[in-house]
Amino acid sequence: MATGEPRLPSGERDSGPTALRIVLGAQLRRLREAAEITRAQAGYQIRGSDSKISRLELGRVGLKERDVSDLLTMYGMVDEDARQKFLAMVRRSNEPGWWHRYTDLMPDWFQDYVGLEEAATRILSYETHFVPGLLQTEDYARAIASHGRPELAGPEVQRRVTLRMSRQKVLARPGAPRLWVVIDESVLHRPIGGRQVLLDQLDHLLEVTKQPLVTLQVVPFPLSGYAAEGPFTMLRFGEPDLPDIVYVEHLAGALYLDKPEELEIYGRVFDRLTVDAETPDRSRQALVKARAAL
Repeated sequence: MATGEPRLPSGERDSGPTALRIVLGAQLRRLREAAEITRAQAGYQIRGSDSKISRLELGRVGLKERDVSDLLTMYGMVDEDARQKFLAMVRRSNEPGWWHRYTDLMPDWFQDYVGLEEAATRILSYETHFVPGLLQTEDYARAIASHGRPELAGPEVQRRVTLRMSRQKVLARPGAPRLWVVIDESVLHRPIGGRQVLLDQLDHLLEVTKQPLVTLQVVPFPLSGYAAEGPFTMLRFGEPDLPDIVYVEHLAGALYLDKPEELEIYGRVFDRLTVDAETPDRSRQALVKARAAL
C-alpha cells in the first residue's frame, strides 16, 4: 500500500488553485493505482461513482476535504504528516483566485482559463482579429468590451477592463511565463477604438516586445488564414502533472483540449505560424510601418 509523502509542487511559484487541483487529482490517481484500487471501488468509498473519481483525478471539480481524507485512508496513506500536508493543499486548492470578485462577469469556462493562465510557464497565442488580451492597452480593451461604444461604457464594462488589466500582472511577477504571440497583419490596421487608441496600442506593442519574455510575430497578408482557421491559445506548465492545454473560445463557451493527438495538431500549427510569420525583428518593423500609415 502507498504510504509515502505526496509529491507536490515545489512552492517556488504560485501555481494557482486551478492548476493545484489538477496536480492533486493526479496524485490521487497515482495513490489509487499503487494501491490497486479501481475507480468504482474508490467512488463507493466516498458515496459516489467511478465517473466522480475520474473527474476528481482530472481536476475537473473541486476537492472536498472529507472525500480526500477518506480516499487517503483507503489508499493507505497512514503517515499523519503527509496526510496533513496533502489536506492543506486541498484547502488551498479551494481558495478563490484573485479573479473571484469578477465571477459575475465571467462564465465558468473562462474562470478555469484565468486560473490556468496564472499557472502557465509558457503561453502561446494566435489571434486573427484583436491584440491578445495580455498585451492590450486599457483603452483598446475598453473599446472591445463596449462593442465599439466606449462613450456609453458603464460600470460593468469598466470592471471587464479592470479584469483584463489585472490579468496582465502575470507578465510582471517573479517567475513570469514566456509569452509568444502570433497575430494576423490585419490586427495592426483594424481601427479598434479609433485612430488614437490604435496608435497607443501599437506604441504599447513596440514597448512590451522589448521585454525578453515576450515574443511577437506578425503573419503577413499573403500568408494570412492558411495555417489556422481561428484564434487559439496553448498553455504549457512546469509541473509534470499538468499536461499542455489548448484553449479555443467560441460564442457559446470554450474548448479545453488536452489529448495528445489534439496537442500535436495545434503544436504543429503554431510551429507553422511562426514560420509563416515575419521574424520578431521584422514584425517590429511592421508595427512601425503600420503606425506611420495611420
